[in-house]
Amino acid sequence: EPDVTIVRGLKDMVVSEGDDVTFRCQVSHENARDVEWKLQDVALQNNEMNEISVEKGKIHTLTLRKVTEQDIGTVTFRVGPHTSTA
Repeated sequence: EPDVTIVRGLKDMVVSEGDDVTFRCQVSHENARDVEWKLQDVALQNNEMNEISVEKGKIHTLTLRKVTEQDIGTVTFRVGPHTSTA
């Protein structure tokens, strides 16, 4: 399997409380495995508050719904040994 790397990393975002925010990270190959999103070092699951998806096979997205002050912190995207933070 080819080594999947991060082509375009996360960007820092500023949002108002109650808004949704979307983070995007582009990887080098489609169908990347061993992918993980974290907020403040806590692994995120796809649920009603966190929407995790893949667009066009290579763009991994995380949408945090109706953010609160507790959501302030570092978002991390990891694929294999490579990470990007915002």
